[in-house]
Parts: sequence; structure tokens; C-alpha cells
Amino acid sequence: MTTPEKLFSELLGLGDAWVVERAAFDEAKKALELHVRETPKLWDEERCPHDGSAGVVCHDHVRGLRWRHLNVFNKEAEIVCDLPRGRCPACGKVWRVDPPWEGRAKHFTKEFEAFALTLMREMPVKKAAEILGEQDTRMWRVVQAYVEEAHAAVDMSDVTCVGVDEMARAKGHRYLTVFADLVRKAVLFATPGKDSETWAEFVKALAAHNGHPHALTHVSMDMSKAYAKGVRDYCRNAQIVYDKFHVIAHANQAVDLVRRAEAQSGPATAREVLVKSRWLWLKNPENLSRKQRARLRQIDQDMLQTGRAYQMRLALQEIYALDSSAAAAQRFGEWCRWVRREARKASRWLLHHMAGVADLIESHIAGILAHWEQGVTNAFMEGLNSVFSAVRRKARGYRSIRNMITMLYFVAAKLPSPAMLSH
Repeated sequence: MTTPEKLFSELLGLGDAWVVERAAFDEAKKALELHVRETPKLWDEERCPHDGSAGVVCHDHVRGLRWRHLNVFNKEAEIVCDLPRGRCPACGKVWRVDPPWEGRAKHFTKEFEAFALTLMREMPVKKAAEILGEQDTRMWRVVQAYVEEAHAAVDMSDVTCVGVDEMARAKGHRYLTVFADLVRKAVLFATPGKDSETWAEFVKALAAHNGHPHALTHVSMDMSKAYAKGVRDYCRNAQIVYDKFHVIAHANQAVDLVRRAEAQSGPATAREVLVKSRWLWLKNPENLSRKQRARLRQIDQDMLQTGRAYQMRLALQEIYALDSSAAAAQRFGEWCRWVRREARKASRWLLHHMAGVADLIESHIAGILAHWEQGVTNAFMEGLNSVFSAVRRKARGYRSIRNMITMLYFVAAKLPSPAMLSH
């Protein structure tokens, strides 16, 4: 007849080296306790971690250790074991034996950790801890232990195309710099700050993961001088690609500056039209609501400097629909000359904001045109920023920079599953 103890031994996959000697339900704790001990077979299989020699013997036991396991019939379950310590007669080394059920955070079984990690991918750590009946600090240790092991195993030897962007980590202009593989669409590395020295940290991380900075062929970024300096200093073979979304973002910002200035100091008719109109000029026409489209049609855009700036921004976007860098170079030149001509007119003096965008484009034209070589963009980075902002809001912030970077890797680094990692 199969006893409960034998059944639990089989369900836990203990093999011949361990056995469940007693299964008991604790009425006070409303929990199932599975008391496990080693068998003589363990010492036949155990090897000295120092020199790999056999002949290991039992030195003593660490009494009353516990590991939270998956619930059984909706009741909490724990493995309880007086864990043996082995001793090598040859070298005298003494060590605690690693039980086959132990997870990375030491207080939980592998199966419990796998379930907890699945929950924490989908919800804030605190919420997962409430569902599991655990403290969130213990759950953070589970995530951190898994991420540290999984990220250490990431191979970056084939990384050639990288995106880099800043990510706000707290109020007061505190940032992370995030590096991602734009081919695999996976976060590679994150570090505090947004200066050129973040590249020094990234290069160290590349080397630690079998990568090399001179293997990078393209780096997509915004027009940050610090990031450009980092590429020049550390990645001699990389072509800087200025992300098209950031180029358009500069134009959008200039349109908004024109609108604000015209709404404050323009003629009364312009001020009246521009009241509560910000999103009319920042959105693309196809993204406007029906009400917004109707309002925009009623505005004489040529009467407004804001309308003129808006047309310039739309014309700039159209350049990115061209299929060659040669055609784009010609159109960028034409666009810059047109913007400057308009800005020099006395009646269009607010367009100097758009002329600033023209200056920016001309001074970064090589990196802007590099977009056409492989169609590289930072779209993944922008999407990542949005996703992670949502995660951060759900979690109501993170208690430490370590937790934030851990969660960034956890949700966006495409780490191997816990079952795929050796343990």
C-alpha cells in the first residue's frame, strides 16, 4: 500500500537520496509539514566541493530548517528538514549539503519560486506577496536571486546594434541609462546617471558577457552630447544613428514653444484661437479626435505662426517616408532653407524656434541620415519607457535603485526561464 509519505516523496522528485519520513498537518498554523531526511544513498553520491573526491561522510545536521512549498489543497505546505553537513576525510572541509528542492532565495522550494516569479511578472511584487501570504521583502529576494543568476548567464557576443536612452527613476531629475539589443528587442544593461561614463559601465558589462564594444556597428540614440561622446570614446566602429522619433520630438517641442509665445504675445485674434489648443498641434492629423479635426479645419493656419510651425513639422515627418538617404539629404537641405527663410520674415519672428531645429538637423545630419542604412530606430526604447512607467506606477515606486534595475531586467531582458538555469 502506498503511504502518503511515499507519494509525497515521488511528487517532490526526491530520488533515492532523500525521503519524506513524516507528513503532518499543523492545526495551529493550518499548514502541511513534510518532514524530509537524507538516506545513506546521499553519501554515495555527494562529492567534496573543494577537490571533487568521494568518500564524503556526515559531519552533523543543521536543525529545523524550513522551505515554503506550493499549496496542497489550498493549504500552505512546508518542507522541514534537519539538513546534513558533509565532511571530506581527505581535506577536512565541512559544508552544508544543497537539497534538491531548495530555490535560489533559500527559504522557498524551486516550484514555489517558479510560481511566485510567474505572478510577479504580471503584477506588483507587493500584490503577489499578498496573494501568496508572504512578505514583499522576501519576494524581492526571490526576484533578485533569479535575475542575478539569469542575467549573469546572458550572452552578448553577437550584439551589434544597440539602443540607448534615459529613463526617469525618481523625482528631481534622477535617471537611469538603459542599453538594449535592438535586434533581439531585449534590455542588456542599466546603470544610474545619463552622462558619458555610463558607457564605461556598459563596456564592462559587455566584456563580462562575452561582448565587445568594437563589435557594435550601430547605436541609436537621441541627440545627447554625452551619449555621442560615449560612443566616440568606447565604440570606434559604431555608427551613431539619431533616432527619428527624437528628431520629430525636437520639432514638436519647437511647435509648442511657438504656440505658447503666440498665445501670450500674439494678436488678440491669434490668442483667442489658441486657447486650449495644445494637442491640436502636437498630434498627427490621423490621431486627432473627430472634435479636434473639426476645430482644426476651422482654423486659418496661415494666419498663425503656430499653424506655419505645425506645417513645417508635418513636412519634416514626410521626409522619413523617403526610401533613400540621398533623397532624404536633399529634402532635409530644402526643409532647413525653407524654415530659415520663413523665420527671417518680420511677421514670422516666432519661427526662430523652428530655425533652431534646422540648425540642430544640419549639425547632426550624418547621424540622422544613418537611419536609412538599416532603418534603425529607438522605437523599442520608447515603448520600454512606457511599459516600465506603467509597471512603476502599479508598484507605486521602488524602494531602491537595485529594485528598479532588477525589475527592468525581469520584465524586459528576455531572461531564460528559471527551469532553464542550472542550479
